[in-house]
This record gives sequence, C-alpha cells and structure tokens, in this order.
Amino acid sequence: MTFIHAVILGIVEGITEFLPISSTFHLIFSAKLLGVVQNDFTKLFEVFIQSGAILSVVLLYITDVVKSKELMKKVIISFVPTALVGLILYKFIKNVLFENQILMIGIFAVVGVVFLLVEWLIKMEKLPLNKVISSLSYKEALIIGFVQSIAIVPGVSRAGAVIISMILLKYKRDQAAYYSFLLSIPTIFAASFYDLYKMRQIVSNYSNNWILLATGFFTAFASSYFVVKWLIDYLKKNSLAVFGYYRLAVVIILGLI
Repeated sequence: MTFIHAVILGIVEGITEFLPISSTFHLIFSAKLLGVVQNDFTKLFEVFIQSGAILSVVLLYITDVVKSKELMKKVIISFVPTALVGLILYKFIKNVLFENQILMIGIFAVVGVVFLLVEWLIKMEKLPLNKVISSLSYKEALIIGFVQSIAIVPGVSRAGAVIISMILLKYKRDQAAYYSFLLSIPTIFAASFYDLYKMRQIVSNYSNNWILLATGFFTAFASSYFVVKWLIDYLKKNSLAVFGYYRLAVVIILGLI
C-alpha cells in the first residue's frame, strides 16, 4: 500500500461509512481496483480508517446522547442485538461472508431495489413519514437493533439498514439518518475495538507503517465529517432513491468490467 492508496481508501471510507451504500463493499472493491493486496496490514488499516470516520460523529453528536439519558438508553438497546450477533458470528463474518464477492454484489443490488420499493410506497402515500426521534419507543429501538444486525453481511450497509427500518416505522428520513449516526457510535467503536483486540499480536509488526495508518485515519475523519452534516440536510428534502439507483448502476458497471 502506498501513501496515495491510503488517502484514496481513507476518503472512500469517510464518504461511504455513513451513506446507505455499504462502506465494506466499497473498500473491498476499491482496494481491488487499486491493486492493493489484502493482508494483515490492510485489515489493520481498515480498522484505523473506520475509527477515523466514527470520530467525526462523536465530535458532532456525542453531546446529544450524553444530554439525554432517555436517548442514550434507546441507543444502547438498539446496539445490543448487533453486538450479540457480531460476537457470535465473528469468525463466520470475517472468514466466509467477506470472502464471497458474488454474494456481496447480489446483496448490494437487492438492498438498492429495497430502497426504490420503499420510496415507491412513500410516493404512493402508503407509508406516511411523520414521526421524530423524541417519539421513539423502547420496542422500536430494539427492532431497529435487530435490523441493524443484518448489516453484518457485507453489501447491506449499517446506515441503510437503520434508515430503512425507521422509515418502515414511519420516521422522517432525516430523523432516521440522525439516529443511524447516534447508533454508529457504540456500534463502530465496539467493532473497531474488538477487531484491534483480535489483531493485537500483529499490530507491533507494522510499527513502521504508522504514517499510512495516520493518513487513512485523518482522511476518513475529514471526509466523513462533511458527509454526515450533508446527509441530514439532503434527506430533509430528498429521497433515498438516488442511493438505490446508485447501487444498481455500480452492480451493472462491475458486471461489465
């Protein structure tokens, strides 16, 4: 991996982590297109850039969670199902799901279709969006958590799963995006910490590569900071359809390559 690779992959992570388009999918295929060999260092690098991305959300929204004990409880309730599924299926996720690129592409496309179907229901006035975060119940928080756990499958998108589940519960799009950001704090932090713990024996082997790790971390942080602020404003006036079409377009392009 070169310095330029680190910058590009950091930006890819920062842009895609909080958009409903699956950061894992984009990182895997971006690395492949760049000719970056997948090894222990690239796995460590992915943890670092993921940490950089989540730092932007922490700086933007941690005070919202800390100020409201009620909101904090709901975020924790939503986090628990994902944590349990992640712990139980960790090896299967890393060794099987992440290695099956055909499955990943198929799921990426299916989720895109789901976005378009949901937006069609909204357009046909069969799914009114009128709820806000303050009305979120504990039961709904738990449901959202279980749906988020589906995002352990590469190609789904954690943000996409949370946003779609909340839209189906009739929450406004921007409110759904906002909650997905809050929920990302414990979810991504826990995942990154656990990955680092599992890789603790190899971290010292790459002590000479800290410049690349730091580069990826800060580029992911900077790009995600702007994306997070942009997405909520975008969803106040626009739909998820563009992300659905984007997913299908990417699958078609990959099929032609």
